[in-house]
Order: sequence, then C-alpha cells, then structure tokens
Amino acid sequence: MQPDNAGKPIRCKAAVSKAAGQPLEMEEVEVAPPRAHEVRVRIICTSLCHTDITFWRMKDFPAMFPSILGHEAIGVVESVGDHVHEVGVGDAVVPVFLPQCGECADCVSARSNICSALPYRPGVMPRDGTTRFSLAATGEPVHSFLCVSSFAEYTVVDVAHLVKLDVVGPAPALPPEKACLLSCGVTTGVGATWKVAAVEPGSTVAVFGLGAVGLAVAQGAKMRGAKRIIGVDVNPDKFEIGKKMGITDFVNPNDIAEKTAVSEVIKEMTGGEGADYCFECIGSVSVMAEAFKSSRTGWGKTVVLGVDGSLAPISVPSFDIMRGRSVTGSLFGGIKPKDDIPVLAHKYLDKELELDEFITHQVGFEDINRAFDLLQQGRCLRCIIWMDDGAKENGALA
Repeated sequence: MQPDNAGKPIRCKAAVSKAAGQPLEMEEVEVAPPRAHEVRVRIICTSLCHTDITFWRMKDFPAMFPSILGHEAIGVVESVGDHVHEVGVGDAVVPVFLPQCGECADCVSARSNICSALPYRPGVMPRDGTTRFSLAATGEPVHSFLCVSSFAEYTVVDVAHLVKLDVVGPAPALPPEKACLLSCGVTTGVGATWKVAAVEPGSTVAVFGLGAVGLAVAQGAKMRGAKRIIGVDVNPDKFEIGKKMGITDFVNPNDIAEKTAVSEVIKEMTGGEGADYCFECIGSVSVMAEAFKSSRTGWGKTVVLGVDGSLAPISVPSFDIMRGRSVTGSLFGGIKPKDDIPVLAHKYLDKELELDEFITHQVGFEDINRAFDLLQQGRCLRCIIWMDDGAKENGALA
C-alpha cells in the first residue's frame, strides 16, 4: 500500500555540493514523487567513496553544481511510480550507480554488465533527463549524482538502479551498514577477481592501492584461492588490515630505492616473472602502466578499477601485448547488480565474505564533512553516515 504522501513532494535535509572542493552545505530540499519506473527511497545510511571525492573536486563537467553526491547506501522504499513491480513499499533496497534493465543485449549477455538501454546521463534521471531535487527555499533545481544521490534523507532512483535485499535487519540478519558496503566499493573489488579476472587457484596477484576497493580485491583473490597476494601502498598502516584480507606481502614505493620501479620489485619477488594478475585500484594512469609492467609475460592480466579524473590515456608497449599480456577495464567489477549483490549478501551471512573490517568510522548526517576529511587524510576505509541515530543504535530499518 502506498503511503499518504505518495504522489506528493517531500521536504527533507540534504548535503548539497555547491562548489568544487568546498564543504557540503546542509539544505532543505524538495524531493519530487517518483515518475514511471522510479522509486522514492528513504536512506537509512550511506558511505563515502573515492569516486564521490573525485567528482567533488572537479571544477568542470561532468561535475555539476549544485548537486547531491553519494552513491553507496541502503534504504527503504517509501513510494513507487507506475510500472514498478519488483519492489514495494517497505522493501530494503541497495541503490547502485550501474543499472540492470534485464532486457537489453548487454544485460542478457554474460560478456557485459554495462546496460545499453539506460546510458548514464550526468546530473539527471536516466529516462527523461530531468532531476527530482530542488532547493526548498528558492526552487532552484539540484543535480543528481550517478543516478543515486544518497547524501539526502530521501532520493528518487530508477528501478533499474535498485537491488532488493530480503536479508537486511538486526543481527543475525545483514545489518544495514554492512549492506551499504555492497552498493559499490567492496562489490567492485570482489567482483573484479570473480567476474573480470577469474583468478585461478595457486596464482600470484598484485594489488595497487589498498583502499576499500583494493582490500576487497585482496579478499576476493583469497576467496578464489590465490597463493600469493602482494599489496602496494604508500601507507604502511594498510598492511596490518591487509593481512586480515589476504595480503601476504607488502610493497611500499617510498621504501624502495629511488631508481627502482615497483614493477621490478614485484618481478624480483616472483622469480623474475611478474604477477599473474594485477589490479589498479587508485585511478592513476602512471600506476596503471606500472601495474601492467608488473604482470607476467604470456598470460599476465591487468585489471583497471581506479577512476582517473583527468581521463588521460594509458600507454602500454604493443610488443608486450603481442607477448600475451593484456589490460582490461571494469565498471563495478563486472558485477550484474540484481543478480550478484544478493549472492554477496548471503556470502557475508555464511561468513565467507568479510565486511566488518571495512567500517573504520561512523558519523551522523550533520557531520558528513568530517567523513570527507577522514577519507582525504587516508585515515579511514569506509565511514558510515547515518541519517538517524536511532537506526545506528538498533540496526533496524524502521
């Protein structure tokens, strides 16, 4: 049954980005009702991802102002628009930046997870090209972000961007803050080892960048049976948590000889051959090239997961490509959200997937700018941002 305010605008708080690199401002916004194929969601908690930071820092397009950032979250369906059948009021849902319509050539193929029916449209809803947000005081439109915009108490999401999870709730069910992590970073890392690289048992893996995505790659590689997982990061503190996720060896680029490349160190560690699989999780074209150089001749595979804000090209020697090395990109770790995120949720409940260690900080919505500070300072993996302190205390969705 639809609530009394179904079909009507809702006013709520949102953390609005008004200028590149400037603190978010808490504003009252008006959230329009969902249109056809859309769902209005009450956000329970959200978290901050490096992709949010990347767009927040951008001064030019595709960054847009004012906007509501955030794309990693868990929420509850408040109301639905026409032609929405797979979720209903009260359902726990995870919004995702990558849609799955289930009908286009890409969605029905195992070779792609990039829905071709709903291509990304910056700042607006994917079907009609308009936004559902406006400033309550002035009526000025506010741009959406990655089709999610979770830094608001309520948001409107296309149903193709929603994953229903039936296992969310207080322990022993999946706590909402853990479900939130499946919305982007952890799923990207684990999925890349599973769907993109198909890491083989007994292999050697090198992970460049031990943030949340990199550590999830390490965990995924361990789950796939990799025997050696080399972590590369300039922060020595990452090694301790890395060991819990499966990292067996640690390389700090600041600790090696000035003229020695990381790729040379990795080759030396692997008997001169290089790693079977390399994952770039930073978003630096120079690190992407170094990861490629660290891969093994014959079958070495480099998977690029990091988002480079400059959109600069990557350069790799054609001769190395001819000798069997390959490089591939991946959005969302090759995961098909509606098919695979519920599988990962059950893996957590079955104690096959670690999520708890990724949550290093938790704050209330009013303190969202502190989460930005913590992530930029390299002091956290994921900071959970709770819309309501009561939900934080009891882990409930009410």
